[in-house]
Amino acid sequence: MQASRSTDITYMTMHTMKLPFIGGLETMTYGEFDLAMETGASKSFIGCINWQEYPYRPDVAFSVARSRTHLAALYHVRGLDLRAAALDDNGPVWEDSCCEMFVADPSDGTYYNFEMNCIGTLLAAKRTGREDARPFTEEALSRIVRHSTLSRKRHDLSDRIFGWSVAMIVPFDLIGVDPDRLPSSLRANFYKCGDRTAHPHFLSWSPIDVPSPDFHRPEFFGELTF
Repeated sequence: MQASRSTDITYMTMHTMKLPFIGGLETMTYGEFDLAMETGASKSFIGCINWQEYPYRPDVAFSVARSRTHLAALYHVRGLDLRAAALDDNGPVWEDSCCEMFVADPSDGTYYNFEMNCIGTLLAAKRTGREDARPFTEEALSRIVRHSTLSRKRHDLSDRIFGWSVAMIVPFDLIGVDPDRLPSSLRANFYKCGDRTAHPHFLSWSPIDVPSPDFHRPEFFGELTF
C-alpha cells in the first residue's frame, strides 16, 4: 500500500537555520554545553509528519551551533516510549529512540548520516545513497563528542512520558569541510525516529515529499548558514 503524504504547507519551503559561533563546544562538560547552546545556539523543532500512517509526534526541540572546528547538534525529546537495544556503534540505532543529522559534503555530492540512539550509541557513514555507504571507522567515531542524559544500558519502556537529551559534536573535517575555509552554507536535515518503538514515527525538520519513509533524500535537505 502506498503511503499517504502530508498536505502541510511546510512542503512549500525548505527550512533554513543560522549556525552561530560558540567557542570550545567540543571541550565542554554536558552542563556547560547545554547552557551554551541554550543561550547562543539557533533553535528549531523536528515536527514534520511526512507520512500520515505514522501520526505519532513526540516533542523534539533541537539546536545547532559551531565552534571553530566542530558542528554541534543538541536534541531535547519528550514523548512516549524509551527504547535502546543497540549498544555497539554502527548498529541498528534507528530501531531505537533515535535522533539523526544528515549533512551534505559541500565538495563532492555525497552526504553523511549521523544517527544516535537515546543512550549515545552512534552510527555514521559517508554515502551516495541509502544502499551505497562507507561506514566510519572506530577511530573516526571516537573523534565525535557525544552526550546523553540517560544511563548507558538497555531500555525498553512504553506508554508513559519520558524526557531525555542527546548531543553530537562532529569535527568539520569528518564532513568534508576545512574549518579554515568554511563554505557559506551547508545542506542538512534533522530527524527523529523509532522504527521498533511501541509508537513508530519518522519526523523531519525540513519536509520530505516521497511516498514512504525515507530519510536518505538529500534533495530535501534544508540549509545551515554560517
